[in-house]
Amino acid sequence: MKAIVIQEYGEPEVMKVEVVDTPQPTGTQVLVKIEAAGVNPVDTYLRSGIHAHAPKLPYTPGKDGAGTVEAVGDRVSKFVVGDRVYSAGSISGTYAEFALCDESHLGTLPDNVTFEQGAGVWTPYATSYRALFQKAAAKQGETVLIHGASGGVGVAAVQWAKNAGLKVIGTASSDEGKQLVKDQGTDAV
Repeated sequence: MKAIVIQEYGEPEVMKVEVVDTPQPTGTQVLVKIEAAGVNPVDTYLRSGIHAHAPKLPYTPGKDGAGTVEAVGDRVSKFVVGDRVYSAGSISGTYAEFALCDESHLGTLPDNVTFEQGAGVWTPYATSYRALFQKAAAKQGETVLIHGASGGVGVAAVQWAKNAGLKVIGTASSDEGKQLVKDQGTDAV
């Protein structure tokens, strides 16, 4: 299979397409045919080697992705070949034609959600949920200010906050971003 492989830390130019062996699932592992991969800021920190948990070289980047189950390990119980899934973590990296994931890091991707949308679910929504509800302990009726509300985490935070009954003030720097923030249902921009 083809995969992006990083042999040395650095700028985007260190990412090279290579032909590598397709991983085979065992136990609770699932092999996913990747249709779309999420690109998050943390991926750039890992690639550059500045992240405290930078992976051992060489490696294939990417934790977020979406696709179709291609094969399953012998202890997988939640998914079967052909299921549409999104990943919230990957053993082998999602910047590849196939990614090996643990069953516990996959979610079912509904038919009305595109692979591209599914690949963008995990990191922004988990990050914003943690910030709003686990760290800030936001409660219904409170007001929250979300800076950068037009970015991936910002849009997710607006959606979580509105769903939880918070008053939301969002910021964005461009006219296009401000319109996006308004379209997400903020109370003020």
